[in-house]
Amino acid sequence: MRSLLAFALGALAGPALAGGVGGRVELVQKGGRRATDLSDVVVYLEGARTRPRAAREKVTMKGKAFLPRVAVVPVGGTIDFPNEDPIFHNVFSVSGENRFDLELYKRPKSASWTFQAPGLVRVYCNIHPQMSAVILVRDNPHFTRAAADGRFALADVPPGRYTLKAWHERAGEVSQTVVVPAEGEARAELLLDASKYKRVTHRRKDGSRYGPGEKY
Repeated sequence: MRSLLAFALGALAGPALAGGVGGRVELVQKGGRRATDLSDVVVYLEGARTRPRAAREKVTMKGKAFLPRVAVVPVGGTIDFPNEDPIFHNVFSVSGENRFDLELYKRPKSASWTFQAPGLVRVYCNIHPQMSAVILVRDNPHFTRAAADGRFALADVPPGRYTLKAWHERAGEVSQTVVVPAEGEARAELLLDASKYKRVTHRRKDGSRYGPGEKY
């Protein structure tokens, strides 16, 4: 009887209301040039209380590079790091609560890590200094990577006021307040400025500098 009553009340309540956010992001590079590929831009909402669901992504090591270089997962999400090179790699990060070390392995082995804290995670190889990637760990499911032309869309967002942010490795982040309606879509245009970006040399996991040669 109770289950029937709960079902009836749920039917009367109807579906949960949800809207969305859509728009476009642009990136200014050195010399004032506009970037033509915005697929490494991550767009996300802050302030949402929606709990994220577990997710699994892949960042492949191939040709002494991480592919893709930018990934985004929710808290509790896992990233697999398969090695497709015939040489050793050692994936690591020293980023706060998300620090990890996957030790040495080469093709065809893979290793993974589950991220338990929100934040920005900078990932490197302890052998090859040219290898770097960035992982954003979000505390809600409302995030996406922009399309190459900068367009983005976030669906199934509960109505309310949020801070919309766009992030890029060379430009940092910009934000804008959006009000998501119960039905329909809020629109936003975001501009990132990477014109003053300066590359910072990273170090190995023990804090030492990379040597002039490669051991593997």
